[in-house]
Order: sequence, then structure tokens, then C-alpha cells
Amino acid sequence: MRRSPISNAVAEEEDINLTPMLDVVFILLIFFIVTANFIKEPGLEVNRPDAETSNIQENAAILIAIGATNDIWIDGRRIDVRQVKANITKLLADNPQGTVVIQADEKATADSIIAVMDQSRDAGVYQISLAAEPKF
Repeated sequence: MRRSPISNAVAEEEDINLTPMLDVVFILLIFFIVTANFIKEPGLEVNRPDAETSNIQENAAILIAIGATNDIWIDGRRIDVRQVKANITKLLADNPQGTVVIQADEKATADSIIAVMDQSRDAGVYQISLAAEPKF
């Protein structure tokens, strides 16, 4: 049997080349992963005190949580107060414009909060905020 040239042309058009489309999808996936803004959590649920004069802090790069028993958490790890400076220095290498936000529990003592603030200043961060729940 002999095939006509028209039927060969139709057979070639039926094969769709998916390689360029897969390349575009792969590049878009890489783009979204690289540009994604990941939410950083300190690793501890804190009952923050209420405040009437609280302001929303944008672009807080370094979150430090202080629990009710004065335990300190950074990036999901419990650390000693003497390790705060080293951890902040490491996080500042990733984001030099980073600010520190301390999420202290209502029952945390002032001594532990001040110790974390001092360690933050020793690491070179002077923009330090205390997290609070806004009163409406």
C-alpha cells in the first residue's frame, strides 16, 4: 500500500512536542521558589501582652521568642542566653538590614528580656522591638 504525502503530514502534526512547555514550567517553578518570602517562626507559641500603642513592624527578619519559663527560642531551636549574640550574627549575615523582634510571654521576667536585648545590641542590632497584641 502506498500512502499519500498528505497523510504523512497529518501524522507528523499529531505529535506535540512538550519539551519547551516543560522548560517554561520548570523555570517558573525555580523563579517562584527563589523569590518566595518564607515566614520565619521562632518555634514557640507565646502569649503576648496587650498594648494600646502597638505598631505593626514590617520586615522583621530575626524573631526571638521568650517563653513563660524564660526559655529562649530562635528558628525553632531552644538556645541559651549566651548563644543569642552568635545566632543573631549568623542571621544578620543572611539579611544585613534585619531587625530583631522579641516575642516575650506575659510571664517572662524583665531580666531575660533585657539579657536578650543586650545580646542583640552586642551583635550590632539596635532596632529592637517587643511584640504585643494590639487592643482594639
